[in-house]
Amino acid sequence: MTGGICYLSLVAVRSAPSDTSGLVNQLLFGDLVDTGERHEGWIKITSRHDAYEGWCDEKQITLLSPETMEVLVHSSRKVVTGTTATLTSPGSPSLTVVQGSLLFQLSNGRIAGPGGEYFLSEGDSTNPVLHQPEEIVETAASYLKAPYLWGGRSPFGIDCSGLTQIVFKQKGIKIKRDAWQQAAQGQLINLIEEVIPGDAAFFDNDEGRITHTGILTGRGTIIHASGEVRIDQVDHHGIFNRSKGKYTHKLRLIRRFTGISQSV
Repeated sequence: MTGGICYLSLVAVRSAPSDTSGLVNQLLFGDLVDTGERHEGWIKITSRHDAYEGWCDEKQITLLSPETMEVLVHSSRKVVTGTTATLTSPGSPSLTVVQGSLLFQLSNGRIAGPGGEYFLSEGDSTNPVLHQPEEIVETAASYLKAPYLWGGRSPFGIDCSGLTQIVFKQKGIKIKRDAWQQAAQGQLINLIEEVIPGDAAFFDNDEGRITHTGILTGRGTIIHASGEVRIDQVDHHGIFNRSKGKYTHKLRLIRRFTGISQSV
């Protein structure tokens, strides 16, 4: 198994080695992966961020030597916080990357990029560190109106657990990819009355499987991806959609992630 990196704005991760197979995840610029078997132009990858597996077009993954991988793993990094940011390099086309992308800082302060070194010429970025729990809610709110996309992790298409994961990534907190995996992490909060801004709520279906998640504001509402990233009311029963006049998701449990691994 060797290492690789995503040096494109978004790369599809599919369930099988085919353009017609289902989208299960997306890699963003700067995401590191381990690579495995190959099949007819496809390469199996395992994300270094969350151990999530899938298949990528091998032309969209830049392979790295063990030495380069080691340098990047221990490099300082920033995370893109605006919807998009632009990277430029003399003699190369500019590259637009999306919110949540990682920018690895080289020793000269420049950004590691495809074929050389880049500068951040437009857009916002910050060190992925949490200062106040309210910052999690502010970051989640920046995705409002983003369309729902199964497997998506960007402002241009995102699913419920992708939203939760990428918001916490921007605050230096590493959580798993799927809602049921995230529900096993962090600190269990017993009562909704004990919620603070940035806690994550999880919801189950009629079979008891956790199938949905969102970020609690601490003000009786939740930011979640359902059709689009939206704000709805929430209580101990679940999510109440005022336009539909009914509960749409049944609350199962609440977790707090602010005390777990601060590494992206």
